[in-house]
Parts: sequence; structure tokens; C-alpha cells
Amino acid sequence: MESTVVTQATPAGPFAVGTFAAGDGAAYPGLVIGDQVLDLRTAGPLAPYLAAAPSVRALLERWDEAFPLLREAAAGGTGERRPLAELRVLPPVRPRQVLQSGANYRTHVIDLAVAHEPEGGRPAERVREEAAAMMDRRAAEDAPYLFIGLPSAITGPYDDVVLPDWCAKPDWELELAAVIGRPAYRVSPEQAAGHIAGYTIANDLTARDAVFRRDMPEIGTDWLRAKNAPTFTPLGPYLVPAAFAGDPGDLRVTLKLNGRVMQDESTKDMIFDVARLVSCASQTVELLPGDLVLTGSPAGNGMHWGRLLRPGDVMEGSITGLGVQRNRCVAEGGA
Repeated sequence: MESTVVTQATPAGPFAVGTFAAGDGAAYPGLVIGDQVLDLRTAGPLAPYLAAAPSVRALLERWDEAFPLLREAAAGGTGERRPLAELRVLPPVRPRQVLQSGANYRTHVIDLAVAHEPEGGRPAERVREEAAAMMDRRAAEDAPYLFIGLPSAITGPYDDVVLPDWCAKPDWELELAAVIGRPAYRVSPEQAAGHIAGYTIANDLTARDAVFRRDMPEIGTDWLRAKNAPTFTPLGPYLVPAAFAGDPGDLRVTLKLNGRVMQDESTKDMIFDVARLVSCASQTVELLPGDLVLTGSPAGNGMHWGRLLRPGDVMEGSITGLGVQRNRCVAEGGA
């Protein structure tokens, strides 16, 4: 199901971190430097960090020490390099925990509220006004909507996405994902940035027909079934260190479906910025190195367009400075 990269965009900064494999070989952490990948297992100063487990998460466990060594390695250190085009690009990190943010872009929330209004229900303008008032209230109360995702839903940035046969309304949701590099528990928004190692791209697919429990409407949303099928979270291609990624509150999030732009919005439209989301999550959960905090999806989902995913569709997602992911949709059991 995993594919070799054909084309890619250059990430911001002098290097990015990723996970790679040659053919059917073992996965290993590497530095993307231009069109080359430095195998960090062969980069002398990094060897102690990778002795127990050669993975990006092992680097993140000691990120404050490892990051300066990565800079040195990228600037001309020793180690084996291979052309990026010859390697498989895997998810950049395997997190222990995935925290997801819902309803965090103003325009997206308004569009979904209108799309989910039953036929013959409230007028669209009233729905928009009530959704906007709700978001203003949430922002004032400092209460983002966070829930838990499963690492088992993660797949690579160029892998196929499998549409389950039970899912009638599969939808895309391209998102900026923060990658934790220092344990965070009950940190303030002002402290949160110091706990983020970098950023990557996540496409948090949703089975729209499974979001709400019709048998128990009082319980609300069923995120387990709606978001956690295998391959429903394409991740990557790379982890771009926070020092290189620019302002996370001013990045462009763009998703194309079969070449047509469907999402194209700035992270400026977020209700809660990255620091507030990480801080809020940490009030309940101890965030660990390698964990992901997904920051929500902007406007332009399939529900808005009245066009949901089908086998054969190709999604191409990009975020400023973070590269491009490309995933083909296939039917369960099909090709």
C-alpha cells in the first residue's frame, strides 16, 4: 500500500526530519536535506540517541539535546546519504497519543452547521448567526473542543486511503499538527511553544454518516467510529522543526481533490491558536514526546461542496513550509 514518492515540495528550513525505508527494509529516521536523506543511524553524534530504538520518537525524547546535533549533521556531518526519490516515505513519527481539535475554524464551523441543518429546518442565515455566537462564547470561555484519536489510524503521506464498505460519507479534513518534543503537563499557553518540537501535516478523515449516534442522540458524537478507521489519518511527509516552520498562526492550508482546490484557508481563521490548544490538552493529559495535537480543519470539506470521497479520488494536501502529501482513495478490498 505504501508508495515511492514521485514529486514533493521542499520543506522550510535547512532540513526536516522524517522516517524512511529502502524497499522492504527497516524503517529508520533521516534528515531531508534538499533531495537527499541522511541516515541518522550512521551519523556519529546521534548514535547514542538511537541505540535503543532507531526512530524519530527516540530523538524527540531528548529533543533539546538532539536538535543542535541535527543542525550539525545537516551542515556537513558524516553519514550515509541516499536520494530521497529512491526511498519510501513513512509517517514521520509514531505517537503514543493523538489529541484532536474539533470546530476550531470559524468558517468551517459555520459551513458545517448549515450543511447539517435538516431540510425544512432553520433558515441558513439564522444557523450562521447562532454558530458565530457559539464560537464567540467558546473563545471567551477559553474552552476548545478536544477529543482523542487513535495512532492505529495513521498512514503514510503517500499511502492509499482505504474507504470502508460501511462508510457512506467519507470526507477530508486537512490540518496542521503540532508534534510534542518535551513532556507537557498543565502548561500555560505562554509555556506551550517550548514543548513543541515541530509541525507536520495531517488529513483527519471523517465518516460523516457515523459522527452522530442516531440511536442515542443525547450522547452526541461518536468519534471512535467516525475518525479512526485504518488509514484515516495520513501523516507527513516530514516533521519540520518549529524553528523553521514560521508562524503557526499564519500558514496556508490547501487541499486539492483530483487537482481541484477544495480547501484553501489561513490558520489565522483558527478560534484557538496552537499554544492554547496544547495548553488546554495538557490540563488533563500529560503530553509525551512524539504525541500529536491536531489543530482542526478549515472550511472547504466535502459536506460543504456536496462532494464526498470516492474510490479513485486523489487528495493532495499542503501547508506552507511543511511539504505535500498525496493519497489515493481505494475501496475496501479493492485497488
